[in-house]
Amino acid sequence: MALFSTEALNPGVCRREVFGWAMYDFANSGYTTVVLTAVFAAYFVGAVADGAAWATFAWTLALSVSHAIVMVTMPAMGAWADRYGTKKRLLLLTTTGCVLATAALAFVGPGMVALAVLLIVVSNVCFAWGESLIAAFLPELARPAAMGRVSGWGWSFGYFGGMLALGLSLVYVIRAQGQGQTAAQFVPVTMWITAGLFALAALFTFKLLKERAEPQARSTESGLKAALSRLHSTYHDARRYRDFMWLLACATAYQGGVTVTITLAAIYAEQVIGFVQQETMVLIFVLNIAAALGAFAFGYWQDRLGHKLALGITLVGWIATCIIAALTTTKGGFWYAAAIAGLCMGSSQSSGRAMAGMLAPPRQLAEFYGLWTFATRLASIIGPLSYGAITWATGGNQRLAIGFTALLFLLGLVLLLPVNMERGRRAALSGPGAANG
Repeated sequence: MALFSTEALNPGVCRREVFGWAMYDFANSGYTTVVLTAVFAAYFVGAVADGAAWATFAWTLALSVSHAIVMVTMPAMGAWADRYGTKKRLLLLTTTGCVLATAALAFVGPGMVALAVLLIVVSNVCFAWGESLIAAFLPELARPAAMGRVSGWGWSFGYFGGMLALGLSLVYVIRAQGQGQTAAQFVPVTMWITAGLFALAALFTFKLLKERAEPQARSTESGLKAALSRLHSTYHDARRYRDFMWLLACATAYQGGVTVTITLAAIYAEQVIGFVQQETMVLIFVLNIAAALGAFAFGYWQDRLGHKLALGITLVGWIATCIIAALTTTKGGFWYAAAIAGLCMGSSQSSGRAMAGMLAPPRQLAEFYGLWTFATRLASIIGPLSYGAITWATGGNQRLAIGFTALLFLLGLVLLLPVNMERGRRAALSGPGAANG
């Protein structure tokens, strides 16, 4: 069987369309890799905030505000997209917002904390909206038995997009540093590189990906009121989808730890282990290679081993990562932690996305992925904000903060235990949102 066999796809879906869908993961990964992880995060703490004691907390607080906005808005946006069949149009709007805000980060210089915070909030909100909307296309493209591998295709391909953005940025940074430029001079160019690549790659998505959702029966309520009404009904009927709800609880825990890695890895590497910015960028580049391999391989293993077991394995790996990172005092030791983190990062995020697709009613995909986004954004507040608060309260003890992060993955492992995929899938296919699914 070919690696990218059409047997994994629903009737009427061709490889070309799946390529278009995966290209969005390719497009938006540069944002998380360059802006949130490798370059702008450390630039914000070290240059924009001038290394102040509150700088790491301020960074995590800005991200937490953006996640809170997404939590409040995304479930209703998903319900709206389902009712009116507008996933693709909303995706275009959110993509435009993220690209423009990312490009505007180029104008942030030392001391411009307020502008940096505003643009990070706007760009990250738009990024998260788009990430949820693109995920809602997955169950329309992949057969249930192949959800893991198709999700893995997207995630692994996405990491190559992150590596391309980071690689281009790294080439420019090395050249600029060779000319004696400071971070305030070369970081802005990396923001333009990231925004431009995002916009260019996303064009393939909007050209090739189809909007299959049909507008649903109109009601006498206004659009937003109808969407919120339906969302309320979903929460009210949550007992029907108890396995989905357990998965949301699990995601709230472990995604908090994943977000710590994405948003604070560069800060930890430079301030605790002693990496310089060029070394950090190489580290994140290699981490993305490991993440791509992890997402691709685990996508296949997930379909064979079972979604629950595959996710559980990655959570054990994450616990080991945090312990090694907290205890190591050498760059070599931290490289081991980064390698494990890379393998687990792609696989855990791909597994979670596929599991959510398996447990979501077919006619409420965008809405249920909106609930999934609610959980992951809540996690994105809990993880980094607790890390920043612990660091601030202990006078900069980031080792203690990363040790606490291991507890989030342990909690996620415990909350995964009650999830029953077979029971949850039956509930999704027999619920009120299963009609015509």
